[in-house]
Amino acid sequence: MVDESKNIELTEDDLANKSKGQLIKMAGQLRDRRNELNQMASERASKRDDLNAKTREKVDEAQEHREQRDELNEQVQEHKEKRNELNAEANELFDKVEQLKSDMELNEGKDLDELEEEIEQLEFKQQTEVLSSEEEKELIEKIEGKREEYEERKQKLDQNEDLEELVDEAEEVRSDASQHHQKVTELADKAQEHHNQMIEAYREADDIRDEADEMHEKFVEAQEAADQHHEDFVRVQKRLRELDKEEEEERKTERDKKKEEAKEEAEEIYQKFKEGETLDTEDLMKLQKTGLL
Repeated sequence: MVDESKNIELTEDDLANKSKGQLIKMAGQLRDRRNELNQMASERASKRDDLNAKTREKVDEAQEHREQRDELNEQVQEHKEKRNELNAEANELFDKVEQLKSDMELNEGKDLDELEEEIEQLEFKQQTEVLSSEEEKELIEKIEGKREEYEERKQKLDQNEDLEELVDEAEEVRSDASQHHQKVTELADKAQEHHNQMIEAYREADDIRDEADEMHEKFVEAQEAADQHHEDFVRVQKRLRELDKEEEEERKTERDKKKEEAKEEAEEIYQKFKEGETLDTEDLMKLQKTGLL
């Protein structure tokens, strides 16, 4: 803020009634205060310009983050579309796998892993539990039955190369889809980071812009005060010139008056001279001064 207590106030009464000396002093005060306010306005304008430059830097930074975010989001969309295409293709392949298994009756009963686990459990029971001859016979028959079922199913799978190739292809396509999904996640995280940085840069730009606007208001305040002091300084200078002119006119009037009086006196002396009176040295000098002798 401008310290108004340091400002110099000029009124019409000052211009009309203050002496020349007082006005000269006031002109100096107005000039000094004007220069001080102009310096203050210049410093505030410089600070405002610096803040505006920082605002533009932050806006540029936010725009860069926006562009990077948008570019990453485009890549996210591309990977999403590719992932979805691959998942759809994998689903079709797995549907074909299930259809082949159904055609081979492999969907009925247990898979190889389950059968292998059951055989291991039965063998463990045979080795660790005390069984009667009848119970052990039944257990051995059960184990052999499971092994036959296991071998039968394994042979069916081994004999069907198309199914294995189809499973491998489906799993490979699903793996590719997973890789694209991973890229979607990674790129989306990076895009979110740039989005957050963009929001923060815009927020900082708004804060700095508010500071710049406040500094501009202070600049305008100082500049307007400086302009007012300059206008008043010019008014005082104008009034001083008017006073100088008035004084010069008064001096000229006084000179003219004295000249006229001297001329009249000289004419009287000259008349006396013409009438034959004797003139002293002073009278002669007055005649010479007026050009009558």
